[in-house]
Amino acid sequence: MARGFSVTSLPGFAAIAITSFVLLYAPILTMVIYSFNASESVALWGGFSLRWYTAAWENTQVQEATIRSLVIAVSAALISTTVATMAALGTTRRGRFKGQTLIYVMINQPLMVPEIVTAVALLIFFAAIKVATGYTGLAYLVLAHSAFCVPFAYLPIRARLEGMDLALETAAADLYATPWQTFRRVTLPLMGPGIAAGAMLAFVISLDDVIITEFVKSAGQDTLPTYMLGQLRRAVTPEVNAISTALLALTVILLTAFFLLTRRRD
Repeated sequence: MARGFSVTSLPGFAAIAITSFVLLYAPILTMVIYSFNASESVALWGGFSLRWYTAAWENTQVQEATIRSLVIAVSAALISTTVATMAALGTTRRGRFKGQTLIYVMINQPLMVPEIVTAVALLIFFAAIKVATGYTGLAYLVLAHSAFCVPFAYLPIRARLEGMDLALETAAADLYATPWQTFRRVTLPLMGPGIAAGAMLAFVISLDDVIITEFVKSAGQDTLPTYMLGQLRRAVTPEVNAISTALLALTVILLTAFFLLTRRRD
C-alpha cells in the first residue's frame, strides 16, 4: 500500500523548523528578559528589577502618547469595522455582479500597495486640507488609520458571512420578518464573532502603526510607537524594552482572542 507524502518526512525539516522559530522568537524573548534589567544598559544584565516599568508608568510623555494611541486605535477600529461590515454585506449578500472583482481589489488595496506609498499619498492629501482649513487635529490620524485598517477588518467579517447558511435568513423572510428585522435578529448576531475579530485586528494594526502615523501626524501628536522611535534616535534605555513588552502583551492577548473567535467549529 502506497504511503502518503508528508512534508515532515523531508530531510532537515525539523532542523529548519527549529531554526526558524529560534530566529523569530529569540530576539523577542531577549527583549522581554532585558525589560526587567536593573542596569541602565540594554546589553549588560544588572539584576532583576521593575524600575523601567515604573519609569515608563510615571513618564508623562509615555502617558500622553499611550492615551493618544488608544484614542486613535479605538476610533479607527470602530470606523473601519463599520465600513468593513457594510462592504462585506454588500459584496456577499447578493449574487455575482459586474465589477465585483474590482471592488474586492479596491477594498484590499492597502494590503497590496507598500505602506510607504499609502503614507505619502495621505500626507499630500491631508496637507492640502490642512492648508485650506487650518485644522491640524487628531482627526487626520484617525481617518488615515481607519482607511488603512478597513481591509484588515473586512477579511474576517467577509469570511464569517460566507460561512453562514443563507437558509436562516430565508426562513426569517418566510416568517414575514422585514429586511431590518432579519438583519437585526438573524444576520447581525451570527456576524458578531467576525465583527469582533475584525475590530480587534483593526485595533492592533492601528495601535502598532508607525509609517502612516509618522507621515500624517502634526507636531505634538506622537503615538506610543512613534515616541519609541524618537527615543531610539536619542538614547536607548531599557524603558523602551518595558514599553515594547507591554505592547507585546496587549497584542498577544488581542490576537489570542481573535484566534478564538475565528477558529472553525465542528
